Amino acid sequence: MVFADSLADRSIWLQVQARRDEQDMVQAPPKFYDTLAEHYHLMFENWNQSIERQGATLNALLRVELPRSPLVLLDCACGIGTQAIGFAQAGHRVVGSDLSPGAVARARREARQRGLNISFAVSDMTSLSEIENGAFDVAAVMDNALPHLTASQLAQALRAMNSKLKPDGLLIASTRDYDQLIADRPVVQGPAFYGADGSRRIVHQVWDWIDKERYVFHVYITMKSDGTWVSHHFASEYRCLLRGELTSALRDAGFGQARWLMPSESGYYQPIVVAKKENE
Repeated sequence: MVFADSLADRSIWLQVQARRDEQDMVQAPPKFYDTLAEHYHLMFENWNQSIERQGATLNALLRVELPRSPLVLLDCACGIGTQAIGFAQAGHRVVGSDLSPGAVARARREARQRGLNISFAVSDMTSLSEIENGAFDVAAVMDNALPHLTASQLAQALRAMNSKLKPDGLLIASTRDYDQLIADRPVVQGPAFYGADGSRRIVHQVWDWIDKERYVFHVYITMKSDGTWVSHHFASEYRCLLRGELTSALRDAGFGQARWLMPSESGYYQPIVVAKKENE
């Protein structure tokens, strides 16, 4: 009986320790994107083609919303440059900012290699205090960046973006379809298999739901090189930012005419919200 109790206690201890270890792996967004920066392109089958495809879709949308060119554009969550590069390749004047120094360093390098004149800065989107220009045509925040923020941080970020826009400026943002995901509560995304013989990789995510609206997402990039498989693991946290909440937050931050474009309408891989700065 004592032996059985000790096994039970040991099992409980191991479960508690595993949960603590899992939480220790969860990184705040700056650290998460710092460590992911040099591997981020591997999440795409072909990152360069994704830049071109997303750029074509987003630039077509901008031509409808603001039919003048070139635009002065602020990418508030530029990451390693996926959208900023596409905007610049279309001829727009682009400033890219991100909270992750590692991501900004990678974006700066990628732009330089392509001969693009993009200005980059490390800046928190809740303040954008490092961004001096307050006369942007467009503020963009793509790739599900806003759901890293709490409700109060979201309000701060939208006000900061509003302050950087011209009177008729446009905000464009994309998020995952949380109105559907919060109902489905998926626990895995993928796997996707990329590459050819000798350089294959497997990319997938595991989602651990903390409560009804927050989850830890684990990104796994498993690569085969010289016959050996190596796995890279990255983890951070999102909350389910519903379309109604974001629409309301935009209105409170001084944006009007907010409307959502679903992937079937826009051709983009995530739902997009566009909103105009309201004149005071």
